[in-house]
Amino acid sequence: MPRLVLVNPQIPPNTGNIARTCAATCTPLHLVGPLGFEISDRYLKRAGLDYWEYVNLHYHPELADFQSYHAQQGGRWIGFSTSGLCSYTKFQFQEDDWLLFGCETAGLSPDVLSACHTVVKIPMSQPGVRSLNLSVSAALGLFEARRQLGHLD
Repeated sequence: MPRLVLVNPQIPPNTGNIARTCAATCTPLHLVGPLGFEISDRYLKRAGLDYWEYVNLHYHPELADFQSYHAQQGGRWIGFSTSGLCSYTKFQFQEDDWLLFGCETAGLSPDVLSACHTVVKIPMSQPGVRSLNLSVSAALGLFEARRQLGHLD
């Protein structure tokens, strides 16, 4: 099953909402630091409601820690970015994919983007709108991957 990775998330409620989505779908959630908040942040906990016990949460203090972990697990890094060349709905996801999302203000760094197997985008109809909220983007990407792989009822 695909895994969700947040690289340097900054806004606790976004991460809490994503954690709730991961809890509902039994999707592992990987947080890659540095984070813009403490894991114990009350806004993070509040957004995740009382579902934290159902979240398969992994914390990696730095990108190098996550890279080492990933090397042991295998699978492709699929970056989500406004700079992606392919729509996420046209991309063929695989069971062992890692769906990477960057921080709310800057997205994924150029170094992370260059390490990705591919970079996909969520198309925007209005050119004046740069991106969607991180928790919305993560849910769209995750549910499309799950749909393609037959993980929806």
